[in-house]
Amino acid sequence: MEHAIKESRGDRLFTIINYSVLSLLLATVLFPLLHVLSASFSSPQAIISGRVWLFPVDFSLEGYKTVFNYGLVWSGYANSLFYAVVGTTINVILTIMAAYPLSRKDFMGRQFFMFLFVFTMLFNGGLIPTYLLVKQLGMLDTRWAMIIPGALAVFNVIITRTYFRTTISDELLEAAQIDGCRNLRFLWKIVVPLSGPIIAVMALFYAVGHWNSYFGALIYLRDQGLYPLQLILKNLLVQNEFDPTMMGDVEQMAQKAYLTQLLKYSLIVVASLPVLIIYPFVQKHFVKGVMIGSLKE
Repeated sequence: MEHAIKESRGDRLFTIINYSVLSLLLATVLFPLLHVLSASFSSPQAIISGRVWLFPVDFSLEGYKTVFNYGLVWSGYANSLFYAVVGTTINVILTIMAAYPLSRKDFMGRQFFMFLFVFTMLFNGGLIPTYLLVKQLGMLDTRWAMIIPGALAVFNVIITRTYFRTTISDELLEAAQIDGCRNLRFLWKIVVPLSGPIIAVMALFYAVGHWNSYFGALIYLRDQGLYPLQLILKNLLVQNEFDPTMMGDVEQMAQKAYLTQLLKYSLIVVASLPVLIIYPFVQKHFVKGVMIGSLKE
């Protein structure tokens, strides 16, 4: 017969405080999301009058119709998707190729190369030298300016290196070498298949970074056709640079002074939706990958 351990008064008090704090944090995070989502489906008049809280008021799809009639939103979506997919692929490949040798004890000069990596975390050339370098490489106003300068994040290399060192044992490497397996084949056939969690985490880190980035585009890009979605969103929200000629009956709609507020909420939902869709699929790998990769050696 099992006997449950009776909780002390201190344990119950701790549980109550714990649930109270977590509930408060959940409400703090959840309320803005629900408010933005509800506002995007409400009428402009309801938004301005402050009648929208958790549920849509005077349900309307007017904001989404206007957003998707705006040509730059579609090009921004396509550009952000390109930067996220191609950039993340390059990021993950380079991170694995840098982290694996640094995780090997028999890699000559491992400490020296690790020092060089860490050094770049503390000291860098700054904005102007980086801009001049990108210019000298001929990447200004090209898609590569959004991908190459940030192709490798040292912090992610350190996490991945620690994951490799923790999960890929020396005995596994020795057994593979006895069977004639070379380093590249060992990396591709054994290390990569066993490193799904950390690869998923790195892909999520890099993909979200690419999807949310706009500062690089602000510095390096002049062609609006190359702008990522976030930069277009920034121009619309911060500078109100909404081009009336890009929409059908915008002149009539612009007469409604409330349209701008509605567009802001609709654009925020449209820009955030891909990340919210992807995250649940990699969440199961997230805790395992980050926790093992961040273990202190």
